[in-house]
Amino acid sequence: MPTGVDPLASLLAERSARRGSFTLSSGRQSSLYIDARLTTMSPEGLALIGPMALARIREMHWQPDAVGGLTLGADPIAYAISYASALAGGSLRAFTVRKEAKAHGMGKRIEGPFRSGDRVVVIEDVITTGESARNAIRSVQAGGGVVLGVLALVDREEGGREAIESDGHPVTALVRASDILPRLPL
Repeated sequence: MPTGVDPLASLLAERSARRGSFTLSSGRQSSLYIDARLTTMSPEGLALIGPMALARIREMHWQPDAVGGLTLGADPIAYAISYASALAGGSLRAFTVRKEAKAHGMGKRIEGPFRSGDRVVVIEDVITTGESARNAIRSVQAGGGVVLGVLALVDREEGGREAIESDGHPVTALVRASDILPRLPL
């Protein structure tokens, strides 16, 4: 298990995960709900996630110019990674992919310092079906970006990772649902 998984899995279990009966954004029913934003938008979560995700990107031998994904879940993770890169002497830019292109202004779907030709790691908060990451991948590619892979905060281990990988994009996750579940009360 990579260094740092235990504290991050514990923080996610404490703040973001719940047992019960839930309908997920994918429409699936689940006995586990993870609202990652309760962790990713906290100082403690950001402090853990940024350096840990940056280290994982390096372990994967990805050399991106930018990181980002579908708003809102990917945003704080991408920003934490970008900030961690600055502290480490790098300059990894963060961007946001809108769910739909703006109907005004320049009508952009990708906001921030993303540029055509950028090598990109797509960020996802929680992978279930993989559709949010796939949506972000399509937007990045349409904008001229080259997708190196997908980094998720949590892989729910419900087939989303495999769906993304079947499209030819490697996936890595900082934490798996199986890392969180043992830390939750029954």
